[in-house]
Amino acid sequence: MTTLHDEDVRSPARATGRRGPRPGRTGPRGRRLQRWLGEHPLGLLLSTPYAAFVVVVFLVPFGFGVWMSFHDFFFTAPGVQVPHPFVGLENFQQVLADPAVRQAFGNLLIFGLINIPLTVVLGLLLSSGLDAVVHWKGFFRVSYYIPYVTASVATLAVWIFMFNGNGVVNKILGSLAPEPTWLANPSLIMPLIAVYVTWKNLGFYVLLYLAALQNVPKELHEAAEMDGAGTWRRFLTVTLPAVRPVTSLVVLLCVITTGQIFTEPYLLTGGGPNGASMTPALLMYQKGIQQGQPDIAAAIGMILVIAVMAVSLASRRLTERKS
Repeated sequence: MTTLHDEDVRSPARATGRRGPRPGRTGPRGRRLQRWLGEHPLGLLLSTPYAAFVVVVFLVPFGFGVWMSFHDFFFTAPGVQVPHPFVGLENFQQVLADPAVRQAFGNLLIFGLINIPLTVVLGLLLSSGLDAVVHWKGFFRVSYYIPYVTASVATLAVWIFMFNGNGVVNKILGSLAPEPTWLANPSLIMPLIAVYVTWKNLGFYVLLYLAALQNVPKELHEAAEMDGAGTWRRFLTVTLPAVRPVTSLVVLLCVITTGQIFTEPYLLTGGGPNGASMTPALLMYQKGIQQGQPDIAAAIGMILVIAVMAVSLASRRLTERKS
């Protein structure tokens, strides 16, 4: 027979009248530490180097750019200390009154209106066709992706060869070739750059859409087909809703790419002719580096950041809205 005394001997916690610690219970200090570090502190430790990289390479220069945009700042020789007085919104007023800045943002709008819809439509159509391919699927994936991983200098050299006055495109068009040439025509240069960027980056977006399409259950297409839906109807009711999150991501990435466009107009035309291919990023380079006005360049950059963030939020609301 087990007595109460025997139970107390076998259970020291009962014998002393104290309850032992329950597993998974931590004190207030432990809970606060867990709230700060999370449930897996090792993950925080492993992500610390990248967080430090982001702070040093991105956040610190961005904060310095914000500071420059509100001060009269200019470059000086190393070791020379000069005052940089606070000027408030004077730099922004000068930027907004500059016709070259307004033209650069107008060119960016033209670029985005061509590049973003073209990327979404072509990316979705090509990925749908690639998803239906049975043979040589790997070959087509690599073919689409090669322009994306090729250096812009090399691909732009090919486009210059194709679209200059004596290029391949003008020889094919003959009398239909534009005057002046493609690269010297103010009405055609920005659409041409938008088409080039769409072609170069399209392989990346095709792979994004292809990954989303391959995750769509085949049963949904079979059920829609049994209900009498044709190919176009299945595309609208099954495929489009399934890839909506990827479409939101593609639009967001295209908006960011639009705000960063620099290499193509710089290498093709240098911003010409007459500023027809000038972009805010290229104008920042000219103002800040070539003309020695980093405060004006910083103000252009702040306006560009605000514009890209506003368009990104609006596009996300639009693309993620439920039908």
